[in-house]
This record gives sequence, structure tokens and C-alpha cells, in this order.
Amino acid sequence: MADFDAIEFAEEDDDESEGRSSLPAAGRVPDPLVVRGSGHITVFGLSNRFDMEFPSSLTGKVAPEEFRTSVSRVNSCLRKSMPVNLRWLLCGCLCCCCTLGCSLWPVVCLSKRTRKSLEKLLEWENNRLYHKLGLHWKLSKRKCDSSNMMEYVSTAMFSQNSIKVA
Repeated sequence: MADFDAIEFAEEDDDESEGRSSLPAAGRVPDPLVVRGSGHITVFGLSNRFDMEFPSSLTGKVAPEEFRTSVSRVNSCLRKSMPVNLRWLLCGCLCCCCTLGCSLWPVVCLSKRTRKSLEKLLEWENNRLYHKLGLHWKLSKRKCDSSNMMEYVSTAMFSQNSIKVA
């Protein structure tokens, strides 16, 4: 009778294992950089501002002034839209029982509009500067560290072309 609980290890081909080990460590693409929201107010996973502290993993790739300028543009967009979103959320919550939840639709639409404007802004920043430097910024949804809730974070992905192989 066959032993179904046994673990068998498959042997790798010599050609494939040599190909992996011959890749230099400098040729690997680093993990994406994640910039989390640092504000005190979060509406539907979108914080009211992002941290302007320059990450050490971007040293030598982007000037700290350029990074701060980009984050301040994103924060400016959030500063304009978040108070309106918060007012509509408060209004929607107050009227939720009377409208059977339909009063929350405006804040859902405004939140989606804010995300779209942030994505457009990040794409403009990518085309203006970051694609030339081998980076790609985007807004992505991640799970919070402290709870099961989701949040929107700004991630910078490094492209393979930007990594120099010696």
C-alpha cells in the first residue's frame, strides 16, 4: 500500500539550479517601498496625509527634496478633499436610518473620486520624474498591521532596468 503521508523531494536540474545561483545579488529587484498614511483621520481606508520622512531605501535614487515635493503634492490633494468627504460621511451616518443607507453613497463616490485624483497625480509624478529614475509610484490597498481593516498606501516599485548588474 502506498504511503500518502510521505514527503518526496524532487531533484532540480543542474542547468536550472546553476542559472539561479549565477545571478548576482545586485541584479535582484528590491522589495517595493511602502509609504503609509500618517494622518489622524481615515475615510474608507484613505488617510488624510502621508508621511513626508525620506525613506533610507531611496538614498542615491531620488533626491530628498523631490520626494518631499511629491508627497506634499499628494498631501495637498488630500487636504482639499478629505474635509468634504468627512462632512458627507457625518451627514450620511446621521441620516442612514432614514434613508436605508442610501445617504452614504455620496461619500463613497467622493472617496472614489479622491482615489482617482491621487492615482492621476501619482501617474503625472511618474511621467515627470520617477520613470526616468526606474521607480513607479502607485496607490495600492494593503491590510493594516494592527487590525483586519484595509488601508490605501503609496508604494514605489523598482524596475529591473534601474538595477545595474556588475
